[in-house]
Amino acid sequence: MGRPFTVDDLEFMPDDGNVYELIDGVLFVSPPPGRRHQRALVRLGELLDDTCPDELAVLWPPYVVRPSLDTELRPDVQVAWDADIHGEVVLDAPELVVEVIDASSTINDLNNKKAAYERMGVPHYWVLDPARPALLVYELVDDAYELAAEVCAEEPYETEEPFPVRVVLTELLGGHPS
Repeated sequence: MGRPFTVDDLEFMPDDGNVYELIDGVLFVSPPPGRRHQRALVRLGELLDDTCPDELAVLWPPYVVRPSLDTELRPDVQVAWDADIHGEVVLDAPELVVEVIDASSTINDLNNKKAAYERMGVPHYWVLDPARPALLVYELVDDAYELAAEVCAEEPYETEEPFPVRVVLTELLGGHPS
C-alpha cells in the first residue's frame, strides 16, 4: 500500500477536467461538473453574495478548503471569513459549505465530504439537488451534523445563519431542474 497523499501531490495530477480532492490523505477523483450543476452553483453563489456581509466572502472553484496538509476539498460554494482566505485557499473552516449533487457525486457529498466538513467544524452544510429540486440543510450541533431542514421546489428556506438569506429552489433554478 502506498503512502497517503498530501496537498503537494495535487500539483502533479493531470489537467484533465476532473476534480481532485483529498480527505485524510485519500485521493477522490470526480468527473467535471455538468451544465445543470454549474448553473445551480453559480446561481446559489450569486444569491448568497447579494446578502453576504462585507467581512465574509462567497467563493466557488478554484477556491479550496485546506485545513491540513492531507486534506483539500473544493466545495461548489463556500462562505468564508476574509481573514481565512490566502490566495485561492481557505485555511480554516468556512462558515457555510454548499455541495451540488448529481449522479456521480451523491455518495461522496453525503458521506465522505459531509464527515470531513463535520470534523473541520463547518457550522452550516447545505446539499443542493437540482434534479429534484431539493435542499438539505445540516447544522453542526455538539460536533455532529443534524438535519435542520429539507425543502423542495417552491417551498422557501429562510435562515439568519451565517447571515440572512431566503432560498426558493424553483426561483433559483428557473422553475425547472434542467
